Formats: sequence, C-alpha cells, structure tokens
Amino acid sequence: MAEELVDYRNFVFDSRRWRGYRHRPGDVIVATPPKCGTTWMQTIVASLLFPDGDFPAPVTLLAPWIDARFTGPIEEILGEIEAQTHRRALKTHTPADGVPWFPTASYIVVGRDGRDVFMSFVNHMANMRPDVVGELITSAIEEGIELPGEVPPSPDDIHPFYAWWLREGPLFEFVSRWWERRHEPNVLFVHYDDMKANLDGEMRRVAAFLGIDVDESTWPAQVERCTFEWMKANADMIGNFEDHFIGGAETFLYKATNGRWRDVLSEDELAAFETRAAEALPDDARAWLTGRSAVDE
Repeated sequence: MAEELVDYRNFVFDSRRWRGYRHRPGDVIVATPPKCGTTWMQTIVASLLFPDGDFPAPVTLLAPWIDARFTGPIEEILGEIEAQTHRRALKTHTPADGVPWFPTASYIVVGRDGRDVFMSFVNHMANMRPDVVGELITSAIEEGIELPGEVPPSPDDIHPFYAWWLREGPLFEFVSRWWERRHEPNVLFVHYDDMKANLDGEMRRVAAFLGIDVDESTWPAQVERCTFEWMKANADMIGNFEDHFIGGAETFLYKATNGRWRDVLSEDELAAFETRAAEALPDDARAWLTGRSAVDE
C-alpha cells in the first residue's frame, strides 16, 4: 500500500482504525455513505457467502464496521476479523482516499439519491439514543478529534437541519472520491434504486462481481433473506440495534422508501440540492447518484 491515507474523523467514526487492518485476498469491502443501503448490501453479501442462510453471526458483526468508534477497542475488532476463517466482508463509510487499497479486495460502492438519504438521516438522528451520542462526543474530545464548530440543528426542525446537512453532510465528498475509482476492475457501483426495482438482478450482478456461482436451488431463499420485509422480521439475524437506537430495529430499519422529500422540501431547497451537487460532483456522478443514468462501465 504505497499511498498515504487521508484521515476522516468525527465523533461517530474514525478512519485511522483501518491502520491495523491486515488484508486477506478476497476480502469484500462494502463502502457507502451513511443511509444509502449499507446494512442491505451487507445482508446481500452475507446471503451470497452463506447461501444456506447459516450466518455464523448477525450481519453487522459478520461484516463489522471498522471505522465505527462505538463498536469497541479497535484491537478487539481487528482480532475478531482476523479470527474469521471464511471469506470476509467489512463495512466502511470512509471516502476512497481514506481506505486501504488492494487489487485483491472487492469494493462494492452503494449510492442513493441525496434527497432520499436526507430523509432517512432525519429518522436516524432523531432516534439515536442521547446517552450514546453524549458518550461519543465526550470520548472524541478526549481523543483529540476536532468537532464541527457549528452545532447541528435538531432533526425535529427539518428545514434548518436540511440546510446544515447540505453544507456538512458526507454524501458528496464520499461519492466524489469513490467515483474516481469506478473503472477499477475490483470496484462495483450499485444504486439503491436498482436494488429496490430488481433485487434479484442486482444480487446476481453482485454475485458475478464477487466470482460467486449462483445455485438456483437456494437462490429464491437467498433473495428472500435480502428483502426489507424479511430483514425487519428477522432483525436479530441482522444486528443488535437496541444498544444505539430508540425503538431498535423498528426505527433503524425504518421504511426503505424513496420520494418522501417531495412532500417536505420546498422548491428553493430542491434547487439548493441541485446547486450543491453540481458544485461537488462531475456531471456523470451527479446523474448516477440521482438515478438519472447508469455507471459508465
């Protein structure tokens, strides 16, 4: 790994936690901005790696979020990853220049229309347990992580919160950095809308990218395990959400719907989104993110 990694640090996650990661050829890294279908793609990868549904651990532990500051000491997390004997999967919310790059790793990048991301983020922040947030902020200060000078508005006050998210949210920087890697043979871009429209087809596409043969005898059950309805009904196989979210899986695995912003955001706010996206992203990346075109492969 020749290039020097950029540090991305805030009170929730810290890309420096990647520094102790020891790569194993075949590792799958699910890389997404927050609220773009991360847990969904983790479940898809788990269903492909374990076609009989015999996950050895809940999905969020099976494919741990290395960056997360709330999952425990990084030495313990890396030790648990090292102890896995099956093909491994990992999760990150870090832009491409902060994640170790290996030609023998497979990077799956998932994107979603930013306006839908925002609506999901509102629910996410409104239901994070205040005690957890407080502990993360305190520990971040103790670790020397610089906190933003501007205090985010409450998600209950949705229009100021939207203006803050548009300025400070990580979506555009994340997509911009990963977009530069889109032509690498070990990078696959997947759009949330395509997963909703054709889950079977997108799962086959992911399987082909990972070099996994589809067994048609188990395939219907594999796809079923990746539906939103199944994930919500079997949340104990996905993760323990009660530790960090009020309402647990009921609020974390919320609606998985798109377009709710149409009844919330004003014309001026939608125009501000278009302006921000145009400033931050090249035209092709912006078109892909908003579902207006496919990745140029």
